[in-house]
Amino acid sequence: MSSLLFRFFRFLLFLLPAELSHDLGLKGLRLLHQLGLSGLLKAAAPACGVTCFGLQFANPVGLAAGLDKNADYVDALGALGFGFIEVGTVTPLPQPGNPKPRLFRLQQERAIINRMGFNNKGVAHLVARLRERSYRGIVGVNIGKNLTTKVENAVDDYLICLREVYQVADYVVVNLSSPNTPGLRSLQFGEQLERLLATLVQERTRLVAEHGRKVPLLLKIAPDLSEAETASISASVIAEGFDGIIATNTTISREGVENSPFAAEGGGLSGAPVFLSSTAVLKKLSGLNDNNLPLIGVGGIMEENDARQKLEAGASLLQVYSGFIYRGPALIDDCIKAYRTRHTDV
Repeated sequence: MSSLLFRFFRFLLFLLPAELSHDLGLKGLRLLHQLGLSGLLKAAAPACGVTCFGLQFANPVGLAAGLDKNADYVDALGALGFGFIEVGTVTPLPQPGNPKPRLFRLQQERAIINRMGFNNKGVAHLVARLRERSYRGIVGVNIGKNLTTKVENAVDDYLICLREVYQVADYVVVNLSSPNTPGLRSLQFGEQLERLLATLVQERTRLVAEHGRKVPLLLKIAPDLSEAETASISASVIAEGFDGIIATNTTISREGVENSPFAAEGGGLSGAPVFLSSTAVLKKLSGLNDNNLPLIGVGGIMEENDARQKLEAGASLLQVYSGFIYRGPALIDDCIKAYRTRHTDV
């Protein structure tokens, strides 16, 4: 019943421009939740508790950052059966993002291209919304820098966001991998990365003393990395004391969508076409750290077998985004099934 209802709503929403349908879809979910009708769409989400970086998750399937940038819909999304929700990317100050249109559905390829540009209402709004939430599951906050902040000063923005969200976040993700903020990806490498990570870990130490709780810090990386770049990032993350890596963000490649009328649109590509590259990075990371550093696998999970391959590549947890747009809450059940099968077989 829930799958049929979701497909009906998706059909209607897909008649509209992508960003408009995105906004209306979220508002519709919130209305259903307020009316006590979330069960009409909710995944079965059987119990499948997972402990990762010191946190207890109801199940290993999370919603990736980008869908709920401002934490306006956490309760409604959480009611669909996710084990955790990641909100953001949030920046210190509100910003409008890039000019519209900036979101494109590639239905034949089961993909999405976005060049949103960290459009959000600012960290103060997000913190206020999280303080009001009734959802008791795990909530991560994905943080970034404002467009107007120079790349060499980016750490200042990340420090502001870390301090502001520290008391309302279960974990914090440092996003250096969006292709839609000029120069941001350059921070993923070498001394710039090491300094940024070290500074944030040092600030986290101070915040632990102030608030009496240690919030895990994760780094979200791009799929467009060489093996050497992946190895360098992994070494820096481990050396500087971060708690995990999210692999991966969207890709700037257009492999697999060359024939789409949207192939020439700028921005990050997500969905089925990014599966192979994101999973390759995940597998490389897993091999580098002997599975000691928790990894969240995201990128192109559209069905149960995709989830299984992410887990086999070394993922401790899974996140979905584009697959959720196309499949709805049924994908949560597919991922949980893959996880339970994988851990029964091992």
